[in-house]
Amino acid sequence: MNALVTGAGGFIGGHVVRSLLDQGRAVKAVDIKPLSRWYQLHPDAWNVVADCRLVEDCREIVGAGVDEVYNFASDMGGMAFIETHKTECMLSVLINTHLLMAASEAEVGRYLFASSACVYPSYRQDRYDVEPLKEEHAYPADPEDGYGWEKLFSERMCRHFHEERGLETRIARYHNIYGPRGSWKGGREKAPAAICRKVATAELTGVPEIEIWGSGEQRRSYTYIEDCVHGTELIMRGDHSAPVNLGSSEMVSVNELVSIVEEIAGITLKRNYVPGPLGVHGRNSDNDLIQRTYGWQPPTRLRDGLATTYAWIHDQVARELSP
Repeated sequence: MNALVTGAGGFIGGHVVRSLLDQGRAVKAVDIKPLSRWYQLHPDAWNVVADCRLVEDCREIVGAGVDEVYNFASDMGGMAFIETHKTECMLSVLINTHLLMAASEAEVGRYLFASSACVYPSYRQDRYDVEPLKEEHAYPADPEDGYGWEKLFSERMCRHFHEERGLETRIARYHNIYGPRGSWKGGREKAPAAICRKVATAELTGVPEIEIWGSGEQRRSYTYIEDCVHGTELIMRGDHSAPVNLGSSEMVSVNELVSIVEEIAGITLKRNYVPGPLGVHGRNSDNDLIQRTYGWQPPTRLRDGLATTYAWIHDQVARELSP
């Protein structure tokens, strides 16, 4: 089976391309960024630079011979990005819309859309000690402004292409995926990568301080990339067309996250709490549906995944600081 992976130059997409190639699949990897800026560039894939916001580009890359589409393409990042770039986040709706049109026209077998826990309403995430989010909790709708609304709308678009045009769509709602070979600086990185970068910088420069946005009491669950890839493939292969949570239920505060990375690095830092984008107070994944349907739950402990992530980001920071 021939697979098309959009957003292949990004974090999750790059790891999925690698996994599909390891299975002996033929993969067309697509991203808008120049090849030199892809986080992973796999020589065994057919690597293509294209703009999936354009319907003509989507029709060209889907084309004949594509059996499956994995859509990870999106203009997004961590809270520092999505709270200040709502227009760019909303314009990602063009990507999913045009890819769905092209996939339906080409009679593609299956189509996976990468959604997000940001679709869940803020009124369910306004306390630190929150109830885990079930798939049905997305409605009545009040998602993250900009990014969350785009994801929720695109989920509905997938549903209607499935119901009215027979396209087998699958939807994974990702909860804070982290790991090596992704954004770690520049504003698009998420909390685990940002904290790893800050701790590594403190370790390498000998300045034992770290800045933390807000009180550090905001709570999240984080899912390691290898677990994410495995869960994604189960959802793509499965028979459940409605959205499925893909996340960890191991919830920690940002302060606890910093403590884990400090322990990994073997240092203790002075914490400076500063204003910054915080997002919701608490967010956690209810994994009952994915466990019942696919027998999946993430095996990687947060500390173990962070150790691997920290080692990779430490190398990137060291390389950047070297004369």
